[in-house]
Amino acid sequence: MKKTLIKNARIVTDGVTKEGDVYIEGDTIKEIAESISAKNADTIVIDIEGKYLLPGVIDDQVHFREPGLTHKATILTESAAAVAGGITTFMEMPNTSPQTTTIREWEKKMETAANDSHANYAFMFGGTNDNLEEILKVDTSRVPALKLFLGSSTGNMLVDDKEVLRKIFSKVKLRIALHCEDEATIKANFKEALDTYGDDIPMDQHPKIRSEEACYISSSGAVELARQTGARIHVFHLSTGKETSLFSNKKPIRDKKITAEVCIHHLWFSDKDYATKGKFIKWNPAVKTSKDRDELWQALLDDRIDVIATDHAPHTLEEKSNPYTSCPSGGPLVQHALPAMLQFVHDEKISIEKVVEKMCHNPALLFDIDKRGFIREGYKADLVVVDTNNPWTVTKENVLAKCGWSPFEGVTFKSRVMQTFVNGEQAYKNFKVSDHKSAQELFFKR
Repeated sequence: MKKTLIKNARIVTDGVTKEGDVYIEGDTIKEIAESISAKNADTIVIDIEGKYLLPGVIDDQVHFREPGLTHKATILTESAAAVAGGITTFMEMPNTSPQTTTIREWEKKMETAANDSHANYAFMFGGTNDNLEEILKVDTSRVPALKLFLGSSTGNMLVDDKEVLRKIFSKVKLRIALHCEDEATIKANFKEALDTYGDDIPMDQHPKIRSEEACYISSSGAVELARQTGARIHVFHLSTGKETSLFSNKKPIRDKKITAEVCIHHLWFSDKDYATKGKFIKWNPAVKTSKDRDELWQALLDDRIDVIATDHAPHTLEEKSNPYTSCPSGGPLVQHALPAMLQFVHDEKISIEKVVEKMCHNPALLFDIDKRGFIREGYKADLVVVDTNNPWTVTKENVLAKCGWSPFEGVTFKSRVMQTFVNGEQAYKNFKVSDHKSAQELFFKR
């Protein structure tokens, strides 16, 4: 059994930072103490010289595009980019081709990930207007959540039958993860923009087409239906300040039935950035105003928003070069999410302990993940070594996502992910992803 001793770490977990050593046997953290000596001659000793040691990031929302869209990305390429960014665990979305709306298609994804993934993996099951019977058959110890699109996005998995939606909310025991945008509002706004501009709609019209109203109508309706039915819902990628009023910080996350997430791009960018970034920050839901961004930050810091994720959703440069009406929404983010959040730590906007809470602890608690998300004895050794004083600049040459571009190109981050461990094995070090894969399937304590 492999034995690894990480020395002289600044360990961030459970709301505190403490200096100490971490001893790993196989895939498990065996001991955490102020000072640990190597147990025997075959122990690998890694002295990280006072750098931060974080739990591996758990990203609850990625689109790795396999099967069917592998010209954009694959589980192999995107999981490599993930571990390079300190993300040791991902939950992937069902809007692939074919969609993950049957047990068999879910099993196929699991088989691919078992062979190809560099990071621990789980796949959400997709809901449609007509697959409730299949949803009720899923193994809740292996599926993190049911994903529903209440507004159309890549893959067109729109659930728009209100009776079906009520049945799903009433009968499904899994947490239900939601993309909330009102389709009728978006269609009306889009028609108005098309009438005004034709096919070449300016990118800065995107937050007016996929508007605050479209988001709030959908998310408020979902929250109300959850209250009526008792469903456990998790609203993905909030993009407006108005929506934050729908969520509460009155209960600890374990006791919340209604939770919310914010993504990196809605914390970093605002509508002012369309002038320079344009198509590269076209996401659904749209990046909105700086006021919205400020209010999202406030809700994140006061715990109305529970999780920070990426919504990593790559498209090729060729696809992104199309005019507005045929330019797909989404972009790659897994490699740069943690460095971006650590930039905010440098700027004293958020503490490193709070970043770990929102990116590591809370996803584990929210989805009942077994023995991950914390640096604790008996937990899996998913760990990230971070140097918070090692600047580097994002360039096309160091982007690992298959699409080969990033909305962060040209940005210099002050913090660098130095090493990533997945189940006790070194998966990444200094811009190189290991050929050896040690990823495991996620299990959920339910």
